[in-house]
Amino acid sequence: MGLKAKFNLVMLASFVLGLALAAVFSWQVARRDARREVEQQALVMLEQATAVRDYTESQIAPLLADQNQQRFLPQTIPFYAAETTMRALSSKFPDYRYKEAALNPTNPADKATDWEAGMIDAFRRDPALTSFAITRDSPAGPVLSIARPVRITDRDCLTCHSTPQAAPAAMVDLYGAKNGFNWQLGAVEGAQIVSIPMRVALARGNQLLLIQVGGLATIFAVTLLLLNLLLHFVIIRPVRHISGLAVAVSTGQADAPEFVESGHDEISALAASFNRMRRSLASAMRLLEP
Repeated sequence: MGLKAKFNLVMLASFVLGLALAAVFSWQVARRDARREVEQQALVMLEQATAVRDYTESQIAPLLADQNQQRFLPQTIPFYAAETTMRALSSKFPDYRYKEAALNPTNPADKATDWEAGMIDAFRRDPALTSFAITRDSPAGPVLSIARPVRITDRDCLTCHSTPQAAPAAMVDLYGAKNGFNWQLGAVEGAQIVSIPMRVALARGNQLLLIQVGGLATIFAVTLLLLNLLLHFVIIRPVRHISGLAVAVSTGQADAPEFVESGHDEISALAASFNRMRRSLASAMRLLEP
């Protein structure tokens, strides 16, 4: 195996190892950045929903209450307003979901699924927990869900959720007397949950990863080409020339020319040593002649 082949094998092995390490690191960074991007989108949606809830509670509900309405209006409930508003957003972006999930909701449509109930239970187990995120698999790919607890801190909430007898009759007539009661002050009864697909962010990250890996491969190919040219013209060709002259001298070709040396590198030093050896050999041969 020639020097160039050995050199290329070592360089190729080093490149494959380096590229594999770079690809793994870049893939981890791409996954992390994709998750951060989706988390940021989810937090924006949560803040939007919270703003709608606060606006409804502070301005809409008192305004309608002053009108002395005789029937129950779901539009005055902050949870209902937030879900309705975010549902309009979901109609434009179907993969983006917002839900005010509860273990025992007034509206059965808000009943927490198994995985949503798991997130609510996490808040109940850890009162200091203010947010909780999970990644779920779906037919459309991985989905990131972020939740915030719905903790009952206002006694006014118990007006509608303590007992059917204490709740507004119009509300009981609308939703019935079986759901949404026996809530406790200070307890976590539900969660605001935003679910956003990760496939777009992951696809963008994978595309960036391919560009990075492709760029590294291109840089390596160009570097290997330049190194091979340097190896050929600076080392291999001079060494082959010196080797050919050495063979000629060793077979008795006294008229073999000297190697024309140039520069001050190791190859030039080798050429100078060969030329001195050739001259010494020629002088010795002349002394041996009769």
